Order: sequence, then structure tokens, then C-alpha cells
Amino acid sequence: MGRLLLILLIIVAIVLVWKAFGPSSWKRNQVDSATPKAIKGPDDDEEFLWNIEKNHFKQRRAREDAAREDEERVRRAKQRYTKPEDSGSSAKPENDPEIEDGNSSPSED
Repeated sequence: MGRLLLILLIIVAIVLVWKAFGPSSWKRNQVDSATPKAIKGPDDDEEFLWNIEKNHFKQRRAREDAAREDEERVRRAKQRYTKPEDSGSSAKPENDPEIEDGNSSPSED
């Protein structure tokens, strides 16, 4: 039984060595050295694509910030140059009973 197991292990080892170093491996090495490496274009480079996407994001963010600043500037200009609705001298607080009654001093009981 031990001899049969030893023969099987030797056969498996020979097959593995043949697959690793046999004639098919010689062709693989020759094909790799004979063909030049394919030149990758910039559209295949992941770092290049990431930088493009990052730059587009930054540009979009800058445009949004500029638009927001313009809107804020226009809003402030409108507030600054529009006339107030009430001049302040004739305005009276709504919930002040002294002004409604015409009393300038607090009434005593």
C-alpha cells in the first residue's frame, strides 16, 4: 500500500513539473518578449480620469460659489438702495397700550 501511494505521488510531481517547465512554458516566455507592450492612452489611465473628474468638480463648485456670491451681492444692493416702507417717525409699535391711549406716562391706579 505504501509503495502504491509513493508511485502516485511521484507521478503527480512529474505532471506538475511538466506543466510548470514543459514546452508550453517556453512559448509563453518567447511571446511575452516578442510583443511590445501596449501603449495605454490617457483615457485608460485611472489616475488621469480621476484628475479630470476632480477638476470638473472643482470648476463646478467654483461656478456655484461665484453665482451664490453674485446673488448675495444683488440682494444686499437691493436692500441698500430700496426705500424703507415706513419712515420711522410715524411708526408705532402694535402692542404698546401707552401709545394707543395717547398717554406718555404710565397710568396710575
